[in-house]
Amino acid sequence: MTGADVLLLALGAVAVGSGVLVVTTDQLVRAGLYLVVCLGAIAGLYLVLTAELVAWVQVLIYVGAVVVLLLFAVMLTRAPIGRSPDLNRPGLPAVLIGGGAGLGLAVLFADAFRFTKVDLPSPGNAEAIGTELFRSWVLPFEVLSVLLLAALVGAIIVSRPDIGSRP
Repeated sequence: MTGADVLLLALGAVAVGSGVLVVTTDQLVRAGLYLVVCLGAIAGLYLVLTAELVAWVQVLIYVGAVVVLLLFAVMLTRAPIGRSPDLNRPGLPAVLIGGGAGLGLAVLFADAFRFTKVDLPSPGNAEAIGTELFRSWVLPFEVLSVLLLAALVGAIIVSRPDIGSRP
């Protein structure tokens, strides 16, 4: 077992542990902060796997934008910041559904790969990825940015009672 394997296991454990904390906590802001830890650990996994571009995209888009958008939505909609009884739900159905989904995915992967060694493609570089990204995928990224902007504006409008009300 190499140092990269140990680092992969440690980062995977951090990601799974913080992911469990995201769905089990009864405080919304803490769930958002646990999500930051989980997504940061996944970015670390990408770095260990030498996918630096994907790791930085993970940090910039998911950790930097999505979590900030989530926390702004919490602040703008005046959601409860402390403990909330709405977030307490029975755990047994969640464990059964999550365990069933995990078991189903494990069976699917075992059946698909049949424990064979998969040959890896030749490694790419950031220039080839950037060229493909900015030639073929510009429009979907721009549409997504407009969609996120519309969601933020919609959250502001929904949270402000004085907008759209009659005097």
